[in-house]
Amino acid sequence: MSLVLKKAILDVKLYVPGRPITEVKRELGLEEVIKLASNENPYPPPPKVLQAIQRAARELNRYPDGNCYYLREQLAKNLKVNPKQLIFGNGSDEVIILAVRGFVNEGDEVIMAAPSFLVYEIASKIAGAVIKAIPLREDFSYDLSCMRASVSEKTKVIFLGNPDNPSGKYFTQKQMEGLLEGLPSSVLVLIDEAYYEYVGARDYVNSIELLKKYKNILITRTFSKMYGLAGLRIGYGLGDEEIISYLNRLREPFNVNSLAQAAALACLKDQAYYQKLLKEINEERAFLYQSFKKLQLEYVESCTNFILVKIKTKEASVVSQALLKKGIIVRDMSVWGLKNYIRITIGTKKENKKLITALEEIV
Repeated sequence: MSLVLKKAILDVKLYVPGRPITEVKRELGLEEVIKLASNENPYPPPPKVLQAIQRAARELNRYPDGNCYYLREQLAKNLKVNPKQLIFGNGSDEVIILAVRGFVNEGDEVIMAAPSFLVYEIASKIAGAVIKAIPLREDFSYDLSCMRASVSEKTKVIFLGNPDNPSGKYFTQKQMEGLLEGLPSSVLVLIDEAYYEYVGARDYVNSIELLKKYKNILITRTFSKMYGLAGLRIGYGLGDEEIISYLNRLREPFNVNSLAQAAALACLKDQAYYQKLLKEINEERAFLYQSFKKLQLEYVESCTNFILVKIKTKEASVVSQALLKKGIIVRDMSVWGLKNYIRITIGTKKENKKLITALEEIV
């Protein structure tokens, strides 16, 4: 090829998502397939959300509101923040990518856990950043003290998944304050809270409250997980007005489509439905824990809608392929460097029972 390619891009490993249900059905000739691989909500959005999408579909010939006005106003009201502190993206991934694009130059350093959400690494490598990957502790928790000690004059961003993917672990308010105290204000602390709606722990970080003291925080959240809008791709960032204004300069003019905006707004107005789903997810998590113990499978306790499970007798890839042949898609964690682990999304009661039956036969 005669074109001159950007060298940093050649070093990037492609993000490989969980396989779609339709693809597995077609390839293996299966009539029923369940997907427990991508941390999606197994339940569809409530009727009010679907109705909102139908109404919005009548105006698909028009460009969406680039400012997400109505969604912005409602979300700001719910979170008790200034609307100018919010930025919306095509999933929270886009907000993360915008932050890297805006704050990281070639040769700058970024700090992240290893393993962690793959988009942190992908976005940083494309920017030409030097990545300082800090291994998780033996219990899969973040080594925040080591992260803090790794900060140098070249550090521009620290990525924190809270709760983290793939471990499902969270860190506390006290731990977060310990990291932030004395940290140079030139370092952006990106707190990815994609799964925060699932966390019931009292000592979980109140990141919005921290924004009042620390101006170098950017919080990212999504409507893909708890709210079940993964197919519409919508998320948001929350931070100091100056940071948000800066990121908005990088944002594409119509990056969030009109159906996504209407659906997200309807989600915010139907909290009772999602509280009911949260109760069901918590009950199913307890069922899976109990089932894994009976199967003598080790697992990492999670505060999210997924569980990291250790496979002792076989490699994760062998077990995930065996499950696939039975019509169950799980996540082989080898790409994260976790050779003997699979990540299982918590499904419906019926899906979880089918998973356990299949694991009994395989393991």
